[in-house]
Amino acid sequence: MDGPDFEKSPLLPAIAQDAETGAVLMLAWMNADAWAETLRTGRVCYFSRSRQQLWRKGETSGHVQHVRQVFYDCDADAILVKVEQVGGAACHEGYASCFFREIDPGTGAPSVIAERVFDPAEVYGGRS
Repeated sequence: MDGPDFEKSPLLPAIAQDAETGAVLMLAWMNADAWAETLRTGRVCYFSRSRQQLWRKGETSGHVQHVRQVFYDCDADAILVKVEQVGGAACHEGYASCFFREIDPGTGAPSVIAERVFDPAEVYGGRS
């Protein structure tokens, strides 16, 4: 196997991790075209399931992800991209990481554990 197995599944989960800190920034999806573009350009490209098209991270916000390392797992059905996150935020809700809510294991109650890096309304207007 010389890469992810897109024949097994046309969309594979792709985890973006900060190359410096190790923080998990986000989970998105890649198809074969997004994978190829990511390798070719050195900037992370995903596949948007909601828009059914390639999603070049940071096109609207300017918060691009530069590839530092790329891995795939032993089953060739999951991707890990270690990135340099430009602009300090990976999340479209304005947080550094999409994982900004923590669940209390005792009560199941969520709490926001991070500060916003940017206001989504200013960056995306009425859409995010």
